[in-house]
Amino acid sequence: MGNTSKKPIVAVVGRPNVGKSTLFNVLAGEKISIVKDTPGITRDRIYADISWLNWNFTLVDTGGIEPDSKDIILSQMREQAEIAVATADVIIFLVDVKQGLVDADAKVADMLRRSHKPVILVVNKVDSFQKMEADVYEFYNLGIGDPVPISAANRLGIGDMLDKVTDLFDKDAYTDEEDERPRVAIVGKPNVGKSSIINKLVGENRVIVSDIAGTTRDAIDTEVIHNDKEYVFIDTAGLRRKNKIKEELERFMIIRTVSAVERADVVVLVIDAQEGVTEQDAKIAGIAHDRGKGIIIAVNKWDAIEKDDKTIYRFTEKVRNILSFMTYAEIVFISAKTGQRLNKLFETIDMVIENQSLRIATGVVNEIVTEAVALQQPPSDKGKRLKIFYTTQVGVKPPTFVVFVNDKELMHFSYTRYLENKIREAFGFKGTSLKFIIRERKDD
Repeated sequence: MGNTSKKPIVAVVGRPNVGKSTLFNVLAGEKISIVKDTPGITRDRIYADISWLNWNFTLVDTGGIEPDSKDIILSQMREQAEIAVATADVIIFLVDVKQGLVDADAKVADMLRRSHKPVILVVNKVDSFQKMEADVYEFYNLGIGDPVPISAANRLGIGDMLDKVTDLFDKDAYTDEEDERPRVAIVGKPNVGKSSIINKLVGENRVIVSDIAGTTRDAIDTEVIHNDKEYVFIDTAGLRRKNKIKEELERFMIIRTVSAVERADVVVLVIDAQEGVTEQDAKIAGIAHDRGKGIIIAVNKWDAIEKDDKTIYRFTEKVRNILSFMTYAEIVFISAKTGQRLNKLFETIDMVIENQSLRIATGVVNEIVTEAVALQQPPSDKGKRLKIFYTTQVGVKPPTFVVFVNDKELMHFSYTRYLENKIREAFGFKGTSLKFIIRERKDD
């Protein structure tokens, strides 16, 4: 399945209580959305990575507030449908066979039909396909194709549903490898200056590209040429919300970020210098970190800050503290308004992309690991000591290493972190996360 940076996105839309969380949990293979009894509490995990046959895709729960009154439900569902249409490659429209066909379902089905996005109508809570056949047929009336019966709770029909979902992925969009241009996603909270940065980078000749394979979403792709080199910037601004419901906004922002990050090689997280690093920034950074992307933190509006000789140092400390899980991220201080250090941004992007694709010969990696082991003895437990037989790099974007050891249990997180630091000392790898896979091999 070609380039993993173009993972398809599948969004789930449906009324409250049709079983979205149950479906999510079954597909993600673990209890990830926290199902609470109180309406109005946004469930925590909004997305999950799913593998089916030879596809990997990201499942997004567009859910949100679970109101009581009928008209609020409809407006909430319209909102969900809008998010799904804007960000997803395929939409799962989930309905409940026990509640039957509801007016709100019909209205949202119309909306989805008009969007011309691939939609799969999934009828949940069908405990017996034979007995409930007639009830499932009723949903043909929505006019969005064949209803697919499942029971998320009993894990019935899930495979058929996933086959239908993956059949709708645009095979060409995910195997099209010609486009070698670096893809850079500009992400961050609302109003930190994401669009101003892109506008400044492009100058007057802003080209909006929508025919690149795989860009069905409305995150706008812009081509930028700098020093005769082409870049594609993915902008997550776009769609302005009309009704600013706090949770919805945050959820919407996270979904937008996930869909932009999936398609990028390097993620530029824009932070407002005047506001400093926030909890929300950390959430957004976490998405890029989880997905092993190259990461640059761009501190914007730096021109507006009163400075002395320690300002940069102090700000850097704060960033490092709050984003302590990604010490490798590069930090640049810029101003979209004045254009200050935007050249530095391109240099940093080039460097990070190079580091993301850096390959190190096995012999060299093993020398470093052997030296690291000599300097700091591996951990032991009940008289058994960790042995590292062999380390080799197996992939790039992010650089991925397999470490063969005698006992996986002995390879503590802190020792992996120690090896990572040693490898970084030798090769830099600035701006990219590194991935370590620990494999067990019996003593020879």
